Amino acid sequence: MPFWAQIIAGLVLGVLLGWLARSQDVSWLVTTLEKIGSIFIGLLKLAVAPLVFFAILVSITNLRKVTNAARLATRTLLWFMITSLIAVAIGIVIGLVTNPGSGTGLTPKDGAKPEHTGSWIDFLTGIVPTDVITPFTELNVLQIVFMAAVAGIAALQLGDKAQPILTLSESVLELLQKALWWVIRLAPLGTVGLIGNAIATYGWDLIGKYATFTADIYVGCALVMFVVYPALLAGVAKLSPIQFFKGAWPAIQLAFVSRSSVGTMPLTQKVTERLGVPKEYASFAVPFGATTKMDGCAAIYPAIAAIFVAQIFDIQLSVGDYLLIAFVSVVGSAATAGLTGATVMLTLTLSTLGLPMEGVGLLLAIDPILDMMRTATNVAGQALVPVLVSARENLLDRTAYDKAHSSPLDEPEPAPADRVPAAA
Repeated sequence: MPFWAQIIAGLVLGVLLGWLARSQDVSWLVTTLEKIGSIFIGLLKLAVAPLVFFAILVSITNLRKVTNAARLATRTLLWFMITSLIAVAIGIVIGLVTNPGSGTGLTPKDGAKPEHTGSWIDFLTGIVPTDVITPFTELNVLQIVFMAAVAGIAALQLGDKAQPILTLSESVLELLQKALWWVIRLAPLGTVGLIGNAIATYGWDLIGKYATFTADIYVGCALVMFVVYPALLAGVAKLSPIQFFKGAWPAIQLAFVSRSSVGTMPLTQKVTERLGVPKEYASFAVPFGATTKMDGCAAIYPAIAAIFVAQIFDIQLSVGDYLLIAFVSVVGSAATAGLTGATVMLTLTLSTLGLPMEGVGLLLAIDPILDMMRTATNVAGQALVPVLVSARENLLDRTAYDKAHSSPLDEPEPAPADRVPAAA
């Protein structure tokens, strides 16, 4: 049975069980669904810290195999920023047109301050860890990325002396990816628990209360995924958008279910390589994107959410405020860290604009429903940018791209040793 069919079956079964649990007040079924979903997410998170560290370290050192690596890294960052700006612009326009905070019946009293908030001081000072253990125990992905980047650059400077460490790192990364692949196989079962628990816990009433806001997020993400991305593929890279989605769909659907860019990262890298992106470049761009490239969580969502909160609290946003939203989306997207939820990014946006933090409390209940579409958009963008850059730099294997397909999930196969790209 194809993996995509298993996921869809899990979605349908999850909705049915969630509806049954809520409508018939079956408490044991609610508990079962919650446990299944939490165990699946827990297994994904279990591998996040070491996976991010070794993936970033190995990806940086792999760039030494690529001619003109600095140019590729720069182009990757540039396209990350361009697509983020487009996404945040779409979010702002949708928010201004639909007025998502109007007619909800919500008031400032319905909000509550979050336990943890993000600020620029916290963001900047939080990049550098105080020790090497805490970032792993507290799952501070941004600090893990920092340490991995420093280790990777140091390994490049050491050259041959660092080869034993690099060999060990590559072996550990393969081990982690192998283990995570087993977890990914459980995604259909995890889907039943996650979707079922969301329906059983929140029901359709909550979605109805936030109908405009929910629709805004889904429409905004859909516009980015199915209009902006295809336009860039066809116009910039001269590639078939249909082929892209055929190849990338397994990762996109897993992201929708798991709500974790980092948890989806091994599959995202696999589909990116399937689309013809050289392995050496994909192993850099995809892990880097999984921790910093967040068009759904860090661009569309905070833009619409800021407008929503401002309307609930009756605060007028100026042109300068909208420019600040765009700035936060491009610069602060690493704060989302590829994990489920975008609360840190939202608090960072609200604090920058001077909006009440109680607005976060208005959106926490609906967050799981929104996070599915946001993460799917994140992962689609994380696969798109390497394809765009590879095509522009004449590195893309267009034959492989044209043959890309959404086949049943299988384990990643190592690329041939002689497949080392050379930039034009």
